[in-house]
Amino acid sequence: MQIPKKIATGLLLAALSTGAASAKTLVYCSEGSPEGFDPALYTSGTTFDASSHPLYNRLVEFETGTTNVIPGLAESWSASADGLEYTFNLRKGVKFHSNDMFTPSRDFNADDVIFSFERQRLEDHPYNGVSGGTWEYFGGMSMPSLISSVEKVDDYTVKFVLTRPEAPMVSNLAMDFASILSAEYGDAMMAAGTPEMLNQAPIGTGPFSFVAYQKDAVVRYAANQDFWRGASPIDNLVFAITTDASVRFQKLKAGECQIMAYPNPADIASMQADPDITMMEQEGLNVGYLAYNTQVAPFDDPAVRRALNMAIDKQAIIDVVFQGSGQIAKNPLPPTIWSYNDAIVDDVYDPAASKAALEAAGVTDLSMEIWAMPVQRPYNPNARRMAELMQADFAKVGVDVEIISYEWGEYLSRSKEIDRAGAVLLGWTGDNGDPDNFLAVLLGCDGVTRSNRAQWCYKPFDDIIKEAKITSDVAERTRLYEEAQVIFKEQAPWATIAHSIVYMAMLPEVTGYKVHPLGSHIFYGVDIAE
Repeated sequence: MQIPKKIATGLLLAALSTGAASAKTLVYCSEGSPEGFDPALYTSGTTFDASSHPLYNRLVEFETGTTNVIPGLAESWSASADGLEYTFNLRKGVKFHSNDMFTPSRDFNADDVIFSFERQRLEDHPYNGVSGGTWEYFGGMSMPSLISSVEKVDDYTVKFVLTRPEAPMVSNLAMDFASILSAEYGDAMMAAGTPEMLNQAPIGTGPFSFVAYQKDAVVRYAANQDFWRGASPIDNLVFAITTDASVRFQKLKAGECQIMAYPNPADIASMQADPDITMMEQEGLNVGYLAYNTQVAPFDDPAVRRALNMAIDKQAIIDVVFQGSGQIAKNPLPPTIWSYNDAIVDDVYDPAASKAALEAAGVTDLSMEIWAMPVQRPYNPNARRMAELMQADFAKVGVDVEIISYEWGEYLSRSKEIDRAGAVLLGWTGDNGDPDNFLAVLLGCDGVTRSNRAQWCYKPFDDIIKEAKITSDVAERTRLYEEAQVIFKEQAPWATIAHSIVYMAMLPEVTGYKVHPLGSHIFYGVDIAE
């Protein structure tokens, strides 16, 4: 017997509620398991959705639904005239969560800011190597060489001293890696011999506190009644981990979740036509790409990379994989971001020219791997299908492709290896609305073995993006970034594939949800109509 949607929802909420009968529980059908709950250790949006936004705060934050920077744990801030010092005045009376292992003895203060950054910055910090930390964002954004010191002026004032000006500094501190953890909790767990608990049993200041995690199944949170912005309208938040988009859709229709991420492109039209589903959409600040390992022959030769790019029928990928919900990407930047170079001419789809160029480069009978993600992402709704289309395209030019995949966390970890074979399908959703977040993090020399999955370090490109970071003149930064995109296209460390439209489907009783341009799924402020 099929249970009507409204009844099914009521049964689910009653089963999940841990409080009074009137408690509200929001169930979100997420696309994959988080790698952990310490956001500084990772780069995956799946992980950030489950950690950064429900559990933590940052000194400054992005207003939900915009890229506007607003006060967070810092009430105000100022920069010195030379751009080398940033002083943050901290908010008082902010409470940390507690759990069975830890009850805080004090409110948030400057010590927590120092701890959260010094563990990433200092190699001799006790937490620097905990949980295998590679601090991908911190390293990939050149923070070790940028930040000279993080100084405690007093309990509620912190000063960042820089070695050079950094135009996007404040926006960077609103990113997930800059989430503030409890120094007191860190000390307690280190003393107990369990420092990894910071990543497994997280403590933050955010709108929800961590309750439980069952890998590949569910994450449970409870509203933080002491949250400094005010308690959430919902009492419980549940991430129902559901990797298959079709199953997520079935759960939504059955009322087993009220919001789902990343619908199948083939299901979007029916969702939009269903009066019992609310569909939200927004052009994504994202790019999907195929990153060659430029450290390994023959992919160390730009001529080979350009030749392979000509073999890929990107329009077919848009038609088959995205089914109209995306557009061909020619640049590493999305067209919605400032400094996008529209004068760039994209790779021409020409299998005959591709084959001839490979032969001219001395490459024949090439066998290679293409890695395909096991989960849906906003920039790639079906990586396996995309890889299969590329496999067929490359076969036409005499290149034999083996498709490789791993569990999502392992995929992200292995794809960072300097000697990784072949090419990896990945993508990026902007973190702060600044071109530096794409060009430096994904393609700069400091990102090699971290967020730069092409392992590409090209000095002419790197010099330009570093020059762009130290000027606050937007026109000059734009000129430099446009030049960097020309170099990128000539060197071709990636095959740029697509920019997508982002869709979110939910039941009509969900109110207050905003599609976030930076790709995050944020549930503070969301309510369920009675």
